[in-house]
Amino acid sequence: MKLKVCGMKHNSAEVAALQPDYLGFIFYEKSPRNFDVNIPEIDTSIKKVGVLVDEKIEVIVNLIEKYQLDAIQLHGHESPEACKLLKATGREIIKVFSIKDEFDFSVLKPYEDVVDYFLFDTKGKHPGGNGYTFDWNVLNNYSSTKPYFLSGGIGLDEIENLKAFKESSASKFCYAIDVNSKFEIEPGLKNIEELEKFKNELQH
Repeated sequence: MKLKVCGMKHNSAEVAALQPDYLGFIFYEKSPRNFDVNIPEIDTSIKKVGVLVDEKIEVIVNLIEKYQLDAIQLHGHESPEACKLLKATGREIIKVFSIKDEFDFSVLKPYEDVVDYFLFDTKGKHPGGNGYTFDWNVLNNYSSTKPYFLSGGIGLDEIENLKAFKESSASKFCYAIDVNSKFEIEPGLKNIEELEKFKNELQH
């Protein structure tokens, strides 16, 4: 499974040195991780993801050009039509859906042809970064073949559960693990040692 580290701000270069597959930069003013600095020079093998919440298309397009983003992660109530317009930029489109104890997977259907990935996060007070996991057993009912990112409060203490999840049928279309708040010293500042340990454990 691939690894995405989200909520980058203060030590992006050090995290990039660990060679995750994706780095997520949050462009949402209400977030304590709102990105308003320059992205350092990072390896071109790492995909830069812009994370947005109900933002105007033209603003997103400007951010794609300004930061040379490779992917767009949509955390709000973006319509399939908006996703289609953004897909036309040639970037990967990741559409986020929040889960608590159950989920109606039929809501994914209109997005099937206009996004590259789904991302399942924990439903909480904020659009993301709530710091706790949802019941992954819900994904046993996943009715799509679209690859997805698994997110929501994943930290080192979830390694054994992740290993069990990888062996389950629910993980068949799990493309990547997305981590954020559980690896923070403060919002936007990641714990490099813990991230490195997690990445090594994830690959075994």
